[in-house]
Amino acid sequence: MIQLSDHFTCGRLLRFTFPSIVMLIFTSIYGVVDGFFVSNFVGKTPFAAVNLIMPYLMILGCVGFMFGTGGSALISKTMGEGQDEKAKEIFSLLIYASAACGVVLAVLGILFLRPAASLMGAEGQLLEDCVVYGVINLLALPFYILQFEFQCLFATAEKPKLGLFVTVAAGVTNMGLDALFVGLFRWGLVGAAAATAMSQLVGGAAPLAYFGRRNTSRLRLVRCGFDGKALRRVCTNGSSELMSNISMSLVSMLFNVRLMQYAGEDGIAAYGVLMYVSLVFQAVFLGYSVGAAPVIGYHHGAENYQEGRGLLRRSLGIIGVFSLLMFAAGQTLARPLSLLFVGYDPELLRITVRAFAIFSFSFLFSGAAIFGSSFFTALGDGLTSALISFLRTLVFQCLAVTLLPMIWELDGVWASTVASDALAAAVTVLFLAGKRKRYHY
Repeated sequence: MIQLSDHFTCGRLLRFTFPSIVMLIFTSIYGVVDGFFVSNFVGKTPFAAVNLIMPYLMILGCVGFMFGTGGSALISKTMGEGQDEKAKEIFSLLIYASAACGVVLAVLGILFLRPAASLMGAEGQLLEDCVVYGVINLLALPFYILQFEFQCLFATAEKPKLGLFVTVAAGVTNMGLDALFVGLFRWGLVGAAAATAMSQLVGGAAPLAYFGRRNTSRLRLVRCGFDGKALRRVCTNGSSELMSNISMSLVSMLFNVRLMQYAGEDGIAAYGVLMYVSLVFQAVFLGYSVGAAPVIGYHHGAENYQEGRGLLRRSLGIIGVFSLLMFAAGQTLARPLSLLFVGYDPELLRITVRAFAIFSFSFLFSGAAIFGSSFFTALGDGLTSALISFLRTLVFQCLAVTLLPMIWELDGVWASTVASDALAAAVTVLFLAGKRKRYHY
């Protein structure tokens, strides 16, 4: 078994992070399957509704990433300092706090769902579909938050393969119930939402059952007191990932508004296909970053700076190779993937293929920014991590999607992500160069 204290070559890094990569890819794939069934079995308007309301749901659910990434850094650092019991207490506090937070956010999310959908331009049947899909999913929000959180913490507990198993179980649940509820029973949007909610229940509850008893990992749920200082450190350090996800969701709303101007429901549907497929591709970068973060945090806590330098150098090389592969895949699979979702509508297919051909250039740059943000989170530098995420997912994106369509119209919308990711990669390189002496890498 690979341990956090080991020396990591490229091969060992890939073996250790592989379960996290596959785990996040699989999470993305079962979201894609949800979209496939809605688009092909329910219709274009319900498919547009799912894509329109999804950023709202993601804003609420991504609190789990804040607790997971910020907690992973603090817990791994605490273990690196030899304080295993303290690490268990911090772990337990985070799980209890995030579960309570999920209940509160679910109630607030349902109350503000209809106004939020209306604000994004939904009306008539599109609005009603947004509300139906949103309410059912929000009922499972506490487990959705826990699922995101545990995806980060399984690697910290030195159980990445178990995390993969839980994610596969949740994904199979979603895909199987989609086929049953939507494909066979023809329950439409209600069936798709129910399938997603039940899969989130599996993804959040199964880890609770595992960590709630004695196990073979380095972590489990124990009694703990309230530690406001630790909670603040986790939330501050994980704020970059929270900001990243909130920003992406807000930007998606802005994209939807711009696309309604230039292409109507077809533009929203095409953007939905891009987001589904992009989630799978970006999951490679995010999965590697999530998997490598505990290793980086552990060696930073142990003050093993030589290993830290090696981890950064090897990780940048791995991310570079992944970037080239993702770009090549995006260019090659643009039409086949578009046909899978919207082959029933020639005009929508044309828009989607064109969009994907432009959008896939972003994969050349996004990996560097995603890893850079995660790297600084692992070092406990939440401010730098948050700045990279904030600039990439909000500032650069908003500027690009506001300005570029004035020049290239609909093509400018698709090119916005490419421009913002390229700028974010440049900023990441500057931060890595400027902070190398402070963190001894």
